[in-house]
Amino acid sequence: MRNRFGFYFLIPAVMGLLLGCSLKPQYARPGAPVPPEWPQGKAYADSQKGKDIRAGGWQDVFRDEGLRAVISAALENNRDLKLAALNVERARALYGIQRGELFPSLSSTGSGSSERIPADLSSTGQVREAEQYRVNLGVTAWEIDFFGRIRSLEERSLEEFFATEQAHRSAQVLLIAAVANAYLTMAADRESLGLAEKTLAAQKESYDLVKRRYELGLASELDLNRAQTQVDAARGDIWRFTQFVAQDENALALLMGGPLRGDKDAHDLASVVAPEVLSPGTSSEILLNRPDVIAAEHRLKAAYANIGAARASLFPRISLTTSVGTASAELSGLFHSGSGTWLFAPQISVPIFDSRLWAAYDVTKVEREISLAQYEKAIQTAFREVADSLALKGTIDRQLSAQQSLADAVERTYRLSKLRYDKGLDSYLAVLDAQRSLYAAQQGLVSLRLAGLANRVKLYAALGGGWQEKTAPVN
Repeated sequence: MRNRFGFYFLIPAVMGLLLGCSLKPQYARPGAPVPPEWPQGKAYADSQKGKDIRAGGWQDVFRDEGLRAVISAALENNRDLKLAALNVERARALYGIQRGELFPSLSSTGSGSSERIPADLSSTGQVREAEQYRVNLGVTAWEIDFFGRIRSLEERSLEEFFATEQAHRSAQVLLIAAVANAYLTMAADRESLGLAEKTLAAQKESYDLVKRRYELGLASELDLNRAQTQVDAARGDIWRFTQFVAQDENALALLMGGPLRGDKDAHDLASVVAPEVLSPGTSSEILLNRPDVIAAEHRLKAAYANIGAARASLFPRISLTTSVGTASAELSGLFHSGSGTWLFAPQISVPIFDSRLWAAYDVTKVEREISLAQYEKAIQTAFREVADSLALKGTIDRQLSAQQSLADAVERTYRLSKLRYDKGLDSYLAVLDAQRSLYAAQQGLVSLRLAGLANRVKLYAALGGGWQEKTAPVN
């Protein structure tokens, strides 16, 4: 009887010891391998001005109603984002499986057998019939996690789940940025298409004028052919930008997961409400809140936990099989007094020599170094992306000012050249050159305006998007 009471108290005593032993190395966040402050210099003048991105989400950055509608549709219907969300759910389920190994699995079994033994096989020399019925409730081969192997694997699975969750956040930020860029590109190509149509109308007018002068003997055939080349070039640009607009609409429809509505789409860049100008603050520590950097840190923590599991594999494993139940030779006697049974079968497995365990341990240490390098590379990449955006942010206004001045000057040159040609003071070659320069300057102005707006989107993505969403704790 005393031994039986000792058995009943043995399991709680062993389980009480389980929480005190772990072979996982202590984790400490590595230092960021980037300067603590953003780059300084002429290119970064006024780059710190703008709204703090931590103040809200994407709705506070993208203020254009048409763009908001497109982004909302993409967040709801984009298939890549749905796959990322499903990966999060799968990681959560895998974590639940791994965590379940910490606890014993109870199972109940019932069995019955009836056997007839012939006389020549019976020990008594007579025909014998035997029946047996049994009902058991027990635990089979439950590993007692004395050295923390299962807890380390559970922690690794948890960190991998967190990394997958951050990957979903990163996919959401990148999707928002991709939709905004596609929307702005479509607006820019539509504006370029309108500019090409206006240019074609002007070229046709010039061609008709030169043709009349040619018919009157006031212009040469060379001038007529030069005017024709401009008309043909403008016609080709119309079809080229028509193609671009169609492809932009297809790209945007793919990101949205459905067709464009068309009622609120921007017809040019001038009709788009510009995204908010953002500021990264003064410290590069803000990069540690980027989803991809957080995901890389979770993978690094998972590598630390994996080392603990590999270390624990070098130590003995203790498992327990136990059951309680009832047994009887008759079905009606299963629950009678004195029919109770119990089983207690602990087992210990001690690794003496297995080179694979030591090799696996070496693998986990190398994997930790790989995860560390990936974490540091993620921070460095983030720093470079933000610094590039700040460099463009600090110079784009000056580039636009210079390009606008150039376009204005070329437009005045074109008007004067055309006037001189109409009065017979100059050749059509000067008009032709001015027309080409004006068209190129106007297209360059559209490209720079698009680059400035797209850079605001890029800075939003480079800073990790809005931070209003926090990682929910896992129970």
